[in-house]
Amino acid sequence: MGQVVSQEELILHVAEHKRNGKRVVFTNGCFDLLHPGHIRGFEQARMLGDVLVVAINSDSSVKFLKGEERPIIPQEERAEILAALEAVDYVVVFDEITPREIIKRVLPNVLIKGGDWGENEIVGREEVEAAGGRVVSIPLEPGYSTSGIIEKIRSMRAGPQSPK
Repeated sequence: MGQVVSQEELILHVAEHKRNGKRVVFTNGCFDLLHPGHIRGFEQARMLGDVLVVAINSDSSVKFLKGEERPIIPQEERAEILAALEAVDYVVVFDEITPREIIKRVLPNVLIKGGDWGENEIVGREEVEAAGGRVVSIPLEPGYSTSGIIEKIRSMRAGPQSPK
C-alpha cells in the first residue's frame, strides 16, 4: 500500500530510492472518479520502474481546469484512494495548474502521460529528458472517461425526456 506524502517528504523518499538504484516513475492528473482505465494505466506505469509516484491536482487547480462543479471527490479522499492501489507507492498533491514544479523537484527516471496528450504538450518533458530520463505515452483504455461517467450520472438524474 502506498503513502500520501507532502512534497518535501516525497523529495526525501525519491532521493533515497535513487541512491539505492531504484527507477522512479511519475504520473499526474486529477483522478476525480477512478475507473478501470486509470487502474490499468497505473499498472502499466509501475512496470516501467521500481517506484510509482502519482501527483494529483489540488481541489482548487481541478476547479480551475475542469470548472466549478469539479472535483467530485475532495483531494484528501482522492489521494487516499490512489494510495490504496497496489501499483502506487506515493501520492502527492500539487496546487499549481501544471505539475512542472514538482516534476522539476522529483526529476523522475520516467515521466508517464496518457495517449491523449501530444508529445509537445507533456509538461515536464524538457526537465526529465535534460536530466537523462525518458517520457512515455501510455495508450488510453477505450471506453473509459471520467467526463463520460459524470455525463452519464447527470443524464440519469435528469430522468427520461418527455417526447415533444
